[in-house]
Amino acid sequence: MKRILAFAGSTSSTSINKQLALHALNQCYACEQILLDLNALELPLFSVDLEKRDGIHPNAQAFKDMIESADGLIVSLAEHNGNFAAAFKNLMDWTSRLEGKLWQDKPMLLMATSPGGRGGQSVLEIAQNSFPRQGANVLASFSLPFFNTNFSAENGIHDAELNAQLLAHVKVFVDGINV
Repeated sequence: MKRILAFAGSTSSTSINKQLALHALNQCYACEQILLDLNALELPLFSVDLEKRDGIHPNAQAFKDMIESADGLIVSLAEHNGNFAAAFKNLMDWTSRLEGKLWQDKPMLLMATSPGGRGGQSVLEIAQNSFPRQGANVLASFSLPFFNTNFSAENGIHDAELNAQLLAHVKVFVDGINV
């Protein structure tokens, strides 16, 4: 059985990206589904001095281990001022110190959403450019604009065309995982 780890690049308790990640994860039928809340992996702000003094933080190792144990990753990125959320960037900085390929060549469905019309496309573009250099095998990507209009927890994505796009991307992702 394929083991899918999904998370949002956000620590917000009301994260719209966590809702989108969970929705995509729920479309991965016949897969073991794991939803990670980044709040479970609190870390001090990364610095080389802190790393020299205390070593790698255990939560960075825990994140690496979770990635390692998964067959595929669903990542939905929050966009803060056109870039990664600070907590997610900090987690990447710590974890990347363990080995060069943070994403361990895992197949990935990369997503973003926002309340606005661009749907987190700025952060999605940054991730599409940088994640493969960090060992991500991005099989598909998806952006959901106008989250508050296009999505509800009860019904998922309301717009039929956007919903069909997500389902097609989930299928490409799941079919692309070699177990």
